[in-house]
Amino acid sequence: MKNGRKTEIVQDGDMRTFREVIESGDFVLTAELNLTRNSDAASIVEQAGVLGACTDAIQVPDSPGARVQMTPLAASHLLIQNGFQPIAHLNSRDRNRVALECELLSLGAMGVSSVLLLRGDDLPQDHRPAIKQVFELKGKQLIEVAQALADDPTVTCVPEFCIGTIATVFNPKAAWQPTSLLTRVDAGARFIQTQLCFDTAALRRYMTHLVEAQLTWRTAIIVSVCTLPNAVTARWLRENLKGSLVPKKVIRRLEQARNPEQEGIDICAEILDELREIPGISGAHLMTPGEQATIPAAIKAAGLGR
Repeated sequence: MKNGRKTEIVQDGDMRTFREVIESGDFVLTAELNLTRNSDAASIVEQAGVLGACTDAIQVPDSPGARVQMTPLAASHLLIQNGFQPIAHLNSRDRNRVALECELLSLGAMGVSSVLLLRGDDLPQDHRPAIKQVFELKGKQLIEVAQALADDPTVTCVPEFCIGTIATVFNPKAAWQPTSLLTRVDAGARFIQTQLCFDTAALRRYMTHLVEAQLTWRTAIIVSVCTLPNAVTARWLRENLKGSLVPKKVIRRLEQARNPEQEGIDICAEILDELREIPGISGAHLMTPGEQATIPAAIKAAGLGR
């Protein structure tokens, strides 16, 4: 710390921080690592090589569905060492306040400047092995903790985090107000990321309310999409992934396609095209349950190459 101010963590080369990207007004692109219990350093770097060239940042999931995997702290450090910009996820389902603060301090010390803070999904009662869920901090409280660490002049290892939170797209009634999102933005959230959404009609109606509430003036809205490898996977996501919006017409297209993987790439590219035309949307987050190479293929097909 110099003159009572935090020392800025400098990124290698010309890499922009994620905050700088979203503040630039460019259409933002991020992609998600696929992490499993078998992921090692080499596999992380290999995935990053595929995703990093066509995106602005790489998101690192935090044990979705209580899946045992490499921690976001370790994976993010590997990304930074190899010149990639990470967005580390952090959920309150698996940690109490002390553990969450320790993780935030560690992420900051490692050079991570962007975090997506999550409550984490409730696990089904029949989940095995049986796991005790924590949920000590709610979404707004976790944002406040991260912001307080970033604002504390005595905590020199934590940068000014670019904090993200999540939103669920749905078809709201005319009088609906995004009150919860407004409180989280007031607490320090700088970007909002939706669940998986292929329903652009519902998205347009939802975004109208966010624009009217002037949320889009204060924060970036990023919509999650994915490249679907086949109709079976699309149907499973529709039926099992909480909140996901996968219309039946998308499933039918995959069922009827001669090359389902290519059709999934084409569908994703079409969604990316639409997102750029919807007022208030700042970018897209891409995932895939299939081959990682389909993500840059969809980005290229949409004319969004970096």
